Amino acid sequence: MTDRLTLRRPDDWHLHLRDGAMLEGVLPDSAAHFGRAIVMPNLVPPVVTAADATAYRERILRALPEGARFEPLMTLYLTEETDPADVARAHAEGIATAVKLYPAGATTNSASGVRDMSAVRGVLEKMAEIGMPLCVHGEVTDPEVDIFDREAVFIDRVLKPLRKQIPELKIVMEHVTTQDAVDYVRDQPKRLAATITTHHLIINRNAILSGGIRPHMYCLPVAKRERHRVALVEAAVSGDRRFFLGTDSAPHADGAKLQACGCAGIYTAPVTLACLAEVFDVAGFLPRLEAFASLNGPRFYGLAPNEETVTLMKDGPHPRPERVETGDGPVTVFDPGFPLHWRVET
Repeated sequence: MTDRLTLRRPDDWHLHLRDGAMLEGVLPDSAAHFGRAIVMPNLVPPVVTAADATAYRERILRALPEGARFEPLMTLYLTEETDPADVARAHAEGIATAVKLYPAGATTNSASGVRDMSAVRGVLEKMAEIGMPLCVHGEVTDPEVDIFDREAVFIDRVLKPLRKQIPELKIVMEHVTTQDAVDYVRDQPKRLAATITTHHLIINRNAILSGGIRPHMYCLPVAKRERHRVALVEAAVSGDRRFFLGTDSAPHADGAKLQACGCAGIYTAPVTLACLAEVFDVAGFLPRLEAFASLNGPRFYGLAPNEETVTLMKDGPHPRPERVETGDGPVTVFDPGFPLHWRVET
């Protein structure tokens, strides 16, 4: 029985750090375990330009704990007014690693997102030319489409036409939640990958609604049926290079979650590696955790894996931190619903 696993230091290819007091409160959790992270730009106001990204990166670096070795990889929020030249400059100067597409109204702080894909074609063509990836929140926002079908409909309505129009564009389907998305990625041999979150590997939609409404299990995209969760686990443990970790760890103060119209987001950063070790261990593919968490993402983004390593120990169960205190209020930490036997060795 394996009770110790050493792997290259993981990266998080989809992370929300927020800003101000919240940033200062949650950043240490990600910096403790991850070498790099793709940082989401959906602040208020959003991170749209190279100048915005530079300023936000400086705030993140100032908030890092002393001695932390963590590199924020910045993204630009795509709007219908985004300047292709500014995007190209941000990429050339190492300011921004990717651009993020939010369909307008799809998730937290997405009101400035894209309503008409034709309006951003010039930006996307420039990105394809320079090899800059597009990170996609893959849901339509048509009110006539059931919330549980929005990912599958997005693939048909938006992603398939986009990839035909601009086949050289590198795309990451972020936080995929369905068998439909897994199958689509598997069918595409080039320039398409997908991130999978910690929580979508563990919960299905019953976790949100069974026995009462559970706001801390509510996220967007919303968790789906059990068969979709199983498909995500199969993709994650498969070793397929097109699937890698993007936690979508999304902190909201409890006061913003626990109300009549609560915020979407699950805060998983403190427990992600322990949760992933449980998932891969139970599935019988623990040695493949390194590919999913540490190797596949850098390969897609054209970066070298981290040289440092982390070691996971199976000597629990260990208590799970229930919440993180921040200047904006307490943030509840994801509860996977099972004991955590693994921990990161310190």
